[in-house]
Amino acid sequence: MAAPLEGWRVVDLTTVLFGPYATRILADYGAEVIKVEPPSGDLTRWLEPYRSPGMGAMFIAANRGKRSLVLDLKKEEARAILRELVAGADILVHSIRPKAAARLGITFEAMRALKPDLIYCELTGYGQGGPWRDLPAYDDTVQAASGIVALEGEVSDEPHYVPTTLADKVGSLHVVHAILAACLARERDRRARHIRVPMLECLVDFLMVEHLAGRAFDPPVSGPGYARVLAGGRRPYRAQDGWVAILPYSTVQWERFLRAIGREDLAAAAWVRDPSARSGRIGELYEVVAAAVAERDVAAWIALAAELDIPAVPVSGLEDLFAHPHLDAVGIFRGFRHPSEGAMREVRFPVEGAGAEAHDPRPAPRLGEDGRAILEALGRDAAAIERLLAEGVTRFP
Repeated sequence: MAAPLEGWRVVDLTTVLFGPYATRILADYGAEVIKVEPPSGDLTRWLEPYRSPGMGAMFIAANRGKRSLVLDLKKEEARAILRELVAGADILVHSIRPKAAARLGITFEAMRALKPDLIYCELTGYGQGGPWRDLPAYDDTVQAASGIVALEGEVSDEPHYVPTTLADKVGSLHVVHAILAACLARERDRRARHIRVPMLECLVDFLMVEHLAGRAFDPPVSGPGYARVLAGGRRPYRAQDGWVAILPYSTVQWERFLRAIGREDLAAAAWVRDPSARSGRIGELYEVVAAAVAERDVAAWIALAAELDIPAVPVSGLEDLFAHPHLDAVGIFRGFRHPSEGAMREVRFPVEGAGAEAHDPRPAPRLGEDGRAILEALGRDAAAIERLLAEGVTRFP
């Protein structure tokens, strides 16, 4: 069985994670992804840890399945090579700020002239209809602008960034589904598509599914914010020997849990049995759970929750994931051998049944690793390639 995007070519002009994570998923689905890098390479190549300079762990994780071509797009001959690549591609993805892209000639109109049915995907920090359209954007600043950082401050002592590159990765997932939708549409009419993916708006959409709340109505019936997750006391609970996440949620689950810990009075209380009233006083119940959990060890709570059919899991640290019984059973981490970096570990593509399992993507490339082969396929002979190297248009490892 062929992978679903086998035969599709993607020209990837993105860096760091907003973009590279998206194009890695396209590569996992079988697309040929040509990563065009500046002579200095993607910034994440140089982020520690690494065994070899230029092959950082984050870069390797976000760029498997790709081929690397170095082009110094400040040079006209490099831009000419890019145009040749686009003419033979299905998808162009770039995260170059719009004014810079225009200076380089990488606009939708210019690229569509090369490939009339091109899917052109432009990644920006902010939508181009607003006053922030030209501002630089990074994960931290987009988190701060989105409302997520302030939400952290509502449930703790001060605002905090979420300790993962959330905006970059949420934006990348929007890139993937937008491109796949455009692929389907293109099959019907063979027309070009201009996709814009603004990171801030993607993160706000992600956040406000539940937090729009009372502001979903006009006039508002209450303020924004999902009360249950903003209520005081929502947290993992400290047991005798560690931490556990235990979550009675439905009325039946709360009644079971409260009876099991000897709180028949609360199990029978009208406000506990009424979902709306319970939601308004949920912080009180969280404190009851915290006091009860402190009296037993983690294993006892996991066993009791299973008996009561209530969600509960131990709190895992990052290191715990590598010995997690479920993750180990499903093989989420797998070993592989990188041609230059040796024995390594990666997270396999997690979705089953979508066709990615039909494709085994190649390891992330060294900087410029595939340049010679790509240039030869574009018709450059050995002498022309040596000239391009000498003039700094490209570089190889």
